[in-house]
Amino acid sequence: MRRTARIPDAQAVKAAPWSLEMKGISAEEPMHLVETLTGAILGCGGWVLSRGANDAGTVSVLFEFERRACVEIYSILIAAGVELSPAAHIRLTELCQCTCNHPDDCANEIASVDLEVQTFPVETIQEFGAFEAA
Repeated sequence: MRRTARIPDAQAVKAAPWSLEMKGISAEEPMHLVETLTGAILGCGGWVLSRGANDAGTVSVLFEFERRACVEIYSILIAAGVELSPAAHIRLTELCQCTCNHPDDCANEIASVDLEVQTFPVETIQEFGAFEAA
């Protein structure tokens, strides 16, 4: 009888680290948002790999962190004034719940986030109701 090797679920998870592409909007001034997010991510023990803002007001931040800090990272994004898309909320919630349910298996693993935030004046955000269609 021939057996097929099967990777256990825990090993499969370790082989496929968390890599998230997230979008959001903010009423913050772009360069201020870049500075705030950078400081907050570093304050949570994360690493900012790249960051910037373009003339259209789009802020891009690529960063990594140990999964044990996922709740703190989630919190600082909200505290910095980023309104995440529904998909970003779902993915971060999944990451936090998975990490909290399996702390011994994955707390030291690295999660990567490619965050893109479109900044708008406060009036524009209130007028269009944020991510209603997203």
